[in-house]
Amino acid sequence: MYLLQLLASFLAVVIVLTLHEFSHAYVAYKCGDPTPKMNGRLSFNPLRHFDPIGLVCFAFVGFGWAKPVPVNPYNFRHYRKGMFLTAAAGVVMNYICAFLFYPLLMVVVHYALPLPEAAYALLYYFTYFLYAYSLSFCVFNLLPLYPLDGFRIVDALNKRRGKIYRFLRQYGYWILLALIAESFICNIFVRMGVSQMAAFNVLGWLMRFATDILGWPISALWGLIPW
Repeated sequence: MYLLQLLASFLAVVIVLTLHEFSHAYVAYKCGDPTPKMNGRLSFNPLRHFDPIGLVCFAFVGFGWAKPVPVNPYNFRHYRKGMFLTAAAGVVMNYICAFLFYPLLMVVVHYALPLPEAAYALLYYFTYFLYAYSLSFCVFNLLPLYPLDGFRIVDALNKRRGKIYRFLRQYGYWILLALIAESFICNIFVRMGVSQMAAFNVLGWLMRFATDILGWPISALWGLIPW
């Protein structure tokens, strides 16, 4: 059963990350920048989008990132508009996907029980991870830490490059890795029976809080249907 869960998790990560990065490339291209297409990123091939460190973090912690799509904002027809739309495209895509994947999960939960246990487990974990990863990846990428989308959105909207901006640009990547490492260590202690460590999981706490808020409209709307 654990192997089925791992397989379902990997397949879901492949789909979620690929859709996220493709959306960046597509919107940048539509805004006038051919750079993503020239670099082969206007593609649904997941191998073109994976970042090794981000994928490992996703596999072990549940948070991660893909290889940033290269863009040249000076090619945009409207500089700041193009920067903002390109930066926001990934999180918007992930939220739309979470909205569309949730009913698939409900269909599996309510109608797939007659299937053999292994087939049901694979379908359940796969649709659950599609929904959960889409939502968590959306929230995770809204953090204003370089190289996440949240930082790029701030970059697009921020005309002044103050001390806070420069700090996040220079140290955001290391802060991100530190938060992921801290979350990983806390999870290890929790699995060892030290449940109190969950309270110190800063990234995990933020993610649960945010996903509960952003996930509520999705579950509430689809919950209106008498499954």
